[in-house]
Amino acid sequence: MGKLSKTSEGDNNQSLGPLYAVLAYGAWGLLPIYWKLFGRISPVEVLSHRMIWSLVFLSGLLIWQQRLLEVRQLLRSRRRVGLLLLTALLLSFNWGLYIYGVNTDRVVETSLGYFINPLVSVLLGFICLRERLYGGQVLAVALATAGVGYFVWQFGAVPWIALGLAFSFAFYGLLRKVVQVAPMVGLVVETALITPAVLLLMLYWAAIGQGHFGTNWSVTLLFVGAGVMTSLPLLWFNNAAKRLRLSTLGFFQYLAPSIQLLLGVLLYREPFTLTHAVTFGLIWIALALYSVTSFLTRPGRR
Repeated sequence: MGKLSKTSEGDNNQSLGPLYAVLAYGAWGLLPIYWKLFGRISPVEVLSHRMIWSLVFLSGLLIWQQRLLEVRQLLRSRRRVGLLLLTALLLSFNWGLYIYGVNTDRVVETSLGYFINPLVSVLLGFICLRERLYGGQVLAVALATAGVGYFVWQFGAVPWIALGLAFSFAFYGLLRKVVQVAPMVGLVVETALITPAVLLLMLYWAAIGQGHFGTNWSVTLLFVGAGVMTSLPLLWFNNAAKRLRLSTLGFFQYLAPSIQLLLGVLLYREPFTLTHAVTFGLIWIALALYSVTSFLTRPGRR
């Protein structure tokens, strides 16, 4: 990753938006492979190290770029820090739930959540940012809702992991869209706000002998690597969010759950029933309809 200047990170050149989105969602699609390596280690412990080493990695980048002054300036704004505390809590919840889903052999359900997420983003863009919705996009949201409803009806249970992932990350994307802060600086402050609670947990585990950091070199390297595996896709995502409409950004998200679904079914041999097929089918149709509508109604075409 080359050195980023303030100008390049804040550049509003929308032509880079799709590239950042593909990088972010492609990397997220492959992440289950990494989280599976932790085996039966508690998702909370994995999440804690994910936060700590993300902060170390991102802070190192800011020091290298001589940008710590931006962090100090951001911390003077109570409003922006308050919003970043909300995004940090949403992100922590999303990360923890995702790790839990992967390591309890529910990769297919996590992929369902990230299939639903772009359509939740469309709704939030319409409700909160007054982004226009066309008829095909409204129908797409309705089809996705029908797919989730069918899943609940057939299984008699709400896919809470899928819905939790979808809504938490959609709200995270919305808030990061509206808060005025450079992507990397915002991520450093988000992780720093959660770090005190995480450090207390790690000290507690060390005191009672239940922590896994330092027990063997492979687990320790996995913990440290979690920071890089976490930070790069988020940097790419936040750069995409600054350059694209929220509803357009949601379109790219189908990449990640498509890869996750393939991993869950083909690599980890999770069940894929007729109910799954109907639910995913409706959501795929919804995504295709939304994509075609977005293409046909873009300003150049109109």
